[in-house]
Amino acid sequence: MVWLVACASKTPIRPEVFLPIEKPLTTVLMSKEDLALIEESNNPVYRMGSGDVVRVEVFGRPEVSGKHIVGPDGKISVPLAGVIGLGELTREEGRDLVEQRLRPFFTRPVVSLIVDEYISNQVTVLGRVERAGVQKFAQSPTLAEVLAGAGAMPILDKQATLTRCAIMRGRDKLIWVDLKAMLNGDMAFNLRMKKGDIVFIPDSSDTSVYILGSVIKPGSYRLTPRMTLLDVLAQAGGPNEDAAPEKIGLYRASAKQVEIIAFADLVDVTRRVNYALEDGDVIFIPKSNLAEMGYFMRQLSPAISALTFFGLSTPAKP
Repeated sequence: MVWLVACASKTPIRPEVFLPIEKPLTTVLMSKEDLALIEESNNPVYRMGSGDVVRVEVFGRPEVSGKHIVGPDGKISVPLAGVIGLGELTREEGRDLVEQRLRPFFTRPVVSLIVDEYISNQVTVLGRVERAGVQKFAQSPTLAEVLAGAGAMPILDKQATLTRCAIMRGRDKLIWVDLKAMLNGDMAFNLRMKKGDIVFIPDSSDTSVYILGSVIKPGSYRLTPRMTLLDVLAQAGGPNEDAAPEKIGLYRASAKQVEIIAFADLVDVTRRVNYALEDGDVIFIPKSNLAEMGYFMRQLSPAISALTFFGLSTPAKP
């Protein structure tokens, strides 16, 4: 017996089946409305920090003027004025503080404070980028600018798919951004970065689908763009000799939903039915009967109600 699944990749995708839905709670992609609430201002006030190179100029007083590097403790040392803390201060606040500390020594000192190098305004990029590491910006960059500075995503595999990225902000905030939507032109997802943010781009292998049961090569398969159920079934070698694939189970973890698919519809010569897959999908090929499929699907998620399996005996509608 020969299973005709090798040419399945050209099968049209049935768009009404399993429309894109929210990811599991472990990787919840934030909505545009949620991102807008945490969006940094287009022109945020810069606050100085460790590593910044600042220049203090006191009119007519070259002996106390000069360049300084803000230390790890956020402080600089100015002649006569002594140690001055500039960490987290704006330029104007830093200037006023230096002026205040010099008043005991000079009559109405005129002070200017200029930031020559913005070292502390850093964003760290990790993961699947060409140039991972620390990037420095004079102003708060957008996510797109950070990715551009990191060389964006290297083309290691033309079939690789990247759908999301994580922004770690401080110790208690993790923001998952719909990178696919942003790269498709929706700039509402182009979040403005904050000093100290860590941007992580997951490797494409983090997006997977799983095929289990009576197939030749069960296991995990990397999700590629526009991958369909027939595509992954072909990669798994097709049903084995013990399979009884009149009905195939497709479990969508992100929605805790099960779809029962008639195998005959998938391999029909009209090719009018196929299923687009998404990250985390589990396909199960039974070897005996529907009772085995129902039992297996229940083990995937005990939280699913028995009502979910009401349609086990009903083929999916084309």
